[in-house]
Amino acid sequence: MISDEKLLEQMADGDQAAFEAFVHRYHVAIYQYVERLLKDSKKAEDVVQETFIRLLKQLKNKQIPTYPKAWMYRVASNICKDYWRSAQYRSEDTAKEEMPVTVDQQASVIEIYERQETRKEILASLKNLSETQQQIVTLRFYQDMKLKEIAEILDLPLGTVKSNLFHALKRLRGVLSKEAEKEAERHEGTTQSR
Repeated sequence: MISDEKLLEQMADGDQAAFEAFVHRYHVAIYQYVERLLKDSKKAEDVVQETFIRLLKQLKNKQIPTYPKAWMYRVASNICKDYWRSAQYRSEDTAKEEMPVTVDQQASVIEIYERQETRKEILASLKNLSETQQQIVTLRFYQDMKLKEIAEILDLPLGTVKSNLFHALKRLRGVLSKEAEKEAERHEGTTQSR
């Protein structure tokens, strides 16, 4: 397999096949990462496209990133941060709360309900974390990255990443166990009333 660095060198020389190979290698992974952060598939695709555009601009200036994978994730993360700070995000965020949930027509009603409940629980619990902790958890468990890679992507010391991950998992454990307790109490209450 050709290394990322070699592909980027070929891309800098105008090799279209190298560009397609690099996009094929990273498009899906970066899209999934961004979609989990933004919870918006359309916006995620825009961020991924902008990430590749910025890469092409770098290559046009003959500036090949030293660690391409980390560079791609860092750029995507920074674009998300810029978006979260924007007025567009604040106006879209209030509109999203009013939008109905889209439904998969192939799934049964029970499957749809269970997926929505699980997704709500996970999303609700991630909202209890700081922005940095959300990114670390997403990169570690959804993108299966090593802590050293996460440190490079987020431009943080390795110790800070470890500490944030530890505290994030501790907080998530607490939030999810409280939810499980509430669910058990509700279930117990409905069985006793029968």
